Amino acid sequence: MTHIYTIKGMTCDGCRTKIEQVLNTLEGIEATVSLNPSIATITMEKHIPTTQLQEALSTVGKYTIETSNKETAKPCCSTHPKSDIKEVNVPINVNLNEKYYCPMHCEGEKVYNKAGDCPVCGMDLVKAPELIVSKILYTCPMHPEVISETVGSCPICGMDLVLIEPSDSEDQKSYKDLVTKMKITVVFTIPIFAIAMIEMAHNNPLLQLMSTSKWNWVQLLLSLPVVFYTCWIFFVRAWKSIINWNLNMFTLIGIGTGVAFLFSLVGMFFPDIFPSEFKTEHGTVSLYFEATTVILSLVLLGQLLEARAHSQTSSAIKELLKLAPTEATLVINGNDTVISIHDIKKGDVLRVKPGDKIPVDGKIKDGNSSIDESMITGEPIPIDKKENDNVIAGTINGNKSFEMIAEKVGSETLLSQIVQMVNNASRSRAPIQKLADSIAKYFVPIVVSISIITFFIWAKFGPEPSLVYSFINAIAVLIIACPCALGLATPMSVMVGVGKGAQSGVLIKNAEALENMDKVNVLITDKTGTITEGKPSVETLFTLNNNENDLLQSIASLNQYSEHPLAQAIVNFAKAKKISLIEVKDFEAVAGKGVIGTVTNKKIALGNKELMEQVKATIADDVESKIIAEQKLGKTVSYIAVDGIAIGFISITDAIKASSKEAIKELMRQGIEVIMLTGDNVNTAKAVADELNVSSYKAGCLPEDKLIEIKRLQSEGKIVAMAGDGINDAPALAQADIGIAMGTGTDVAIESAKITLVKGDLQGIIKAKELSHAVMRNIKQNLFFAFFYNILGVPIAAGVLYPFFGVLLSPMIAALAMSFSSVSVIVNALRLRNLKLL
Repeated sequence: MTHIYTIKGMTCDGCRTKIEQVLNTLEGIEATVSLNPSIATITMEKHIPTTQLQEALSTVGKYTIETSNKETAKPCCSTHPKSDIKEVNVPINVNLNEKYYCPMHCEGEKVYNKAGDCPVCGMDLVKAPELIVSKILYTCPMHPEVISETVGSCPICGMDLVLIEPSDSEDQKSYKDLVTKMKITVVFTIPIFAIAMIEMAHNNPLLQLMSTSKWNWVQLLLSLPVVFYTCWIFFVRAWKSIINWNLNMFTLIGIGTGVAFLFSLVGMFFPDIFPSEFKTEHGTVSLYFEATTVILSLVLLGQLLEARAHSQTSSAIKELLKLAPTEATLVINGNDTVISIHDIKKGDVLRVKPGDKIPVDGKIKDGNSSIDESMITGEPIPIDKKENDNVIAGTINGNKSFEMIAEKVGSETLLSQIVQMVNNASRSRAPIQKLADSIAKYFVPIVVSISIITFFIWAKFGPEPSLVYSFINAIAVLIIACPCALGLATPMSVMVGVGKGAQSGVLIKNAEALENMDKVNVLITDKTGTITEGKPSVETLFTLNNNENDLLQSIASLNQYSEHPLAQAIVNFAKAKKISLIEVKDFEAVAGKGVIGTVTNKKIALGNKELMEQVKATIADDVESKIIAEQKLGKTVSYIAVDGIAIGFISITDAIKASSKEAIKELMRQGIEVIMLTGDNVNTAKAVADELNVSSYKAGCLPEDKLIEIKRLQSEGKIVAMAGDGINDAPALAQADIGIAMGTGTDVAIESAKITLVKGDLQGIIKAKELSHAVMRNIKQNLFFAFFYNILGVPIAAGVLYPFFGVLLSPMIAALAMSFSSVSVIVNALRLRNLKLL
């Protein structure tokens, strides 16, 4: 069973980690804690009192745990009784509109209410992408206070209302602000750099205009706008990082450029306090205004490029939102009215015209058409739809008009759920990120220590002027080190990868699933609805008596209360024969076996042989032999017992999906062991397995049997993925290392899984595997770039090559390398957008 609790007292990711660790020490518990919202999702083998959980929390801090006041019973699967499960009224999916987050996820999933800097790493907070479609609004050119959601005329002056153009997004505003600052910085930095470079010439022509001391004043004045306006934010971030002891990239930049700038000021105003080593042939102290401004300019350029790249990493969500139309045509009493999609209610009848986007999820009420679902499923071929077929928001109608009934609106639509899932997964942390986090924690203090050591070594053993060498090299060490490249390596790849998956019909719930999918070596798959179409149809109804219609009425009436696809096939078969359904008493669905109930005072049992044994029904040899013959043909057969006697059976066929055989063949080629677990009988299971060339299969599996098999494989060290689509698959999907739900399946299965395949076929597993492999390779490349860069760059900046090759690294070159290290990580992550999946 799974419960959700509210946690009070958490303030940072450290709190979250402590609470999660202490809860997981309790026996029989698997806990996941999130910071925002402050909740703990706890899966437990048996119910544990809240008081016991509170005692555990009290050992690590002043935290409180409590359940919501509003709890309602809700079944999670066929193996858990209704009374065992409680649904707590806690908002799991946080609405991130008008929220900001750190791109490095320094404090986990924490979000901030306003723009600014991350209090831990100092990086610009990124605005979370809008998760809803913006309303279209109209205004009057003469009276801007007039705002309307519909086209019309101004009530004041009568002019036609015009469309309000959307304003720049937050990331665009941030980018434009940085562009403006960059332009100002370049205008003032280039003259400073030119003055400094010309001064190095043998016959300095500038001295014919002014003395060196006056040119130093020019450099100071030109540097002021750069230091105190366009790049002042770097010093603010550095100061915050020091007083909060959250040392980061900006700590190093602030110390390095700050020391260089202050040294130059002191050298200008108090030159006599410096030894001769620091002075030029003209008696003035060598100043570093050009180093300060050039370094700051290059860091600002790096921030500018990062801001541009960040806007591209969330492009998947933006593209998904573009799929949704903004308006729909509502049909009322035969009249069409254009309304906003925000005003659509469940049950509304909508008209979808040729070429229009479908506004919400629903069913076709009248008409038929071909619908392009490629933007959701990734498949380019339009799907023919007729009355009672489901249609999905954001898909595009073909060349026919039809009416539909709205069934899921707003956040309930598949498109909205995809957007929310992509957003949540983009912000989750992959386990591999722990490596980078642990290193980054000690990175800055180590670099500062190396810088200090570099200063003293060069001061004691360096060539003359040794103090100048020691000063320059110490600054170069501070400037070149880049902890941000380490921090960005994982989240950038995850964000782009999850978005790519969504565009290809593979929805990934979190980064851990994305990482683990690459390690899977066993795939367990259900049969009905996963390998097969999941759209069974009745082929034969056999009865020992001659009254087929009465028997069909009884079993169809019994099955009207079941959600199983086989039950729906029987109900549809009866309706097609115009047989009415009647009242059923004492209905009970027996998990993995069938259904029982009382119809017209007769006890009816419909299901497999285990159900017949449970109700102690006698089975005639004639019935048994006919059933076995049907099963050997690959058909699913349900026994029918009336008052304890099996009087017949119903044979149901469920076609194997065209893609299943090819997908299973490819998965086995990749070295993945494929096992089919089905609740069907041995004969049917063998027929399907033989057709798919699957050697490992088990028949007659109840939900707990699938669970036991997964646990057995996991105990052998196997990484197990489970693919299923039904409520009875939910426990196994939750237990597996990677639960993979068919998008065509039940909501409970999708909620229990970590990956959802929108199209609902096994080809999606190959896509998920390829995507996982590509993302993990990309993350490892990023981590290599970051580690290699810092391991190589810091020693070179410290001067280790000087004794052998006479090579030293200028602080300005170090700043350029540092800026582009972060940019290179982001650009490498963006390459995932070009990945071809199948």
